[in-house]
Amino acid sequence: MRRVSLARLGLAVSTGLLLTVAPVMTAQPASAQAPTLTQAVTAKLLNRATSTPGFSTATARDTQVNVMRKSAKGWAFGSAVLVAPKKEGAAPEGWLFLAHRKAGSWQITFEGESAFRQLSTRAPIVAGQEKKLFADMGTPKKSDVTPMYAGGDYRTGMRLPFAVGQSWYMTGGPHGWSGSDTPYSAIDLSGGDGRVLAARGGTAYTMCGNGRGWIRVIHDRGYSTDYYHLYNNIAANGLGVGEGAFLGNIGNDVSCGGSSSGAHVHFALRQNSAYVPVHGHNYGKWVIIPGSGAYQGYALHGSAQVNVGGLLYNYGALGFTQGVVDAYGGGSVNKRSGPGTGYGLVGTVGDGATVSIACSANGTTHTGRWGTTSLWNKLTDGTWVSDAYLWTGLSGPVNGWC
Repeated sequence: MRRVSLARLGLAVSTGLLLTVAPVMTAQPASAQAPTLTQAVTAKLLNRATSTPGFSTATARDTQVNVMRKSAKGWAFGSAVLVAPKKEGAAPEGWLFLAHRKAGSWQITFEGESAFRQLSTRAPIVAGQEKKLFADMGTPKKSDVTPMYAGGDYRTGMRLPFAVGQSWYMTGGPHGWSGSDTPYSAIDLSGGDGRVLAARGGTAYTMCGNGRGWIRVIHDRGYSTDYYHLYNNIAANGLGVGEGAFLGNIGNDVSCGGSSSGAHVHFALRQNSAYVPVHGHNYGKWVIIPGSGAYQGYALHGSAQVNVGGLLYNYGALGFTQGVVDAYGGGSVNKRSGPGTGYGLVGTVGDGATVSIACSANGTTHTGRWGTTSLWNKLTDGTWVSDAYLWTGLSGPVNGWC
């Protein structure tokens, strides 16, 4: 196995998934000490930096190691951050880490690695709800840095990260976590009362070493959300938060590097410990659509389109068995007594309305904004609507077959 020498730290670092850091055995004084926990985590960070765009020349001074928990029996847990250069479009990269000291050496593993999930199952400093949370992050397909994208299921169960009923400006359309990088995982939001709230319930962590600026909330189904540039943010170390819980205020904090102008929240989506495209996902009943370049694009609520600089009204989270009516430019959609146009017309439902789905069946074929389909959805009021005119986040039934 290839080993990378980090002379500044006096360490040898394995490029494998579970990092074991041991003293270098050559040309050392008899009094040489084994690496400290911070040195061991830093070594892994610098090894990760070599394959992280924008950080290939990082040194130990460009890292933060925030130890949140430590036990006398050789366990530690915290966050490990590559601090971004203080320039426009730059953003930090960070991971939760687990460490176990065994036979004089620290074993270090980062969030997203299979070893992290395995080690968390037996780590006494990882709480019960965290063990399940980390296990639910899924197993990457090819390597420990390859995310598992939605796989056709774009339901998040998330609201926009501010109060339901408020309207905030989308000051930046879909863009990378670090600006123009891909995937376009983030949007920028500002306005309203300035209070940033959890988009969905989960477990929260403060990522920056000084406890400021950056909150990560890990949700169910492998998703997590990042909130950066906050001020007056909560202190979180595995803190359970409900949907709508206060996380902090919009601001310009750059405690982990980067730059910011105009108070806002840099809000990003992750899945299985990596940033993933916001394209096609739904927040607060808005579907996010990218433009031809970073910070462009728009959001759709039914047929209503809001471009960058416009206001997004927070309708609340879309349920996993609900849909948003998209009349594809029309004002309403017909409801039928059965799954097809051969059945009687029994009413209409307006563009942008939220409907609850009881079950689904195949019927006549129609084309809407999201494609052509023969799927029809039976609503909880007993009427039927073509799936071509609903956004559900899934191409198939969301509540089983009728």
